[in-house]
Amino acid sequence: MDWQVFLTTFTMIFIAEMGDKTQFAALAASAGSKSTLSVMLAVVLALSIAGMLGVVAGKFLGTMLNPQYIKWLSGSLFIGIGVWILLAK
Repeated sequence: MDWQVFLTTFTMIFIAEMGDKTQFAALAASAGSKSTLSVMLAVVLALSIAGMLGVVAGKFLGTMLNPQYIKWLSGSLFIGIGVWILLAK
């Protein structure tokens, strides 16, 4: 295992998820439930599957496209969606 890649990825994902709508959805689900364990397991499973889909898609696309293009495209989409959300009413 490449620990540098692991720690960099973990830190980047952890920071990106702080204050994200997913965290607020988990907070709301937990506040409205008497079974904190069920909510926690559901959140962990859902985020794990979503993350795995991203990893598999990235591995697949990385074999077909230059990884630098994928970084530029994903960054551009992220910025574009952010601007779209800010300008939308």
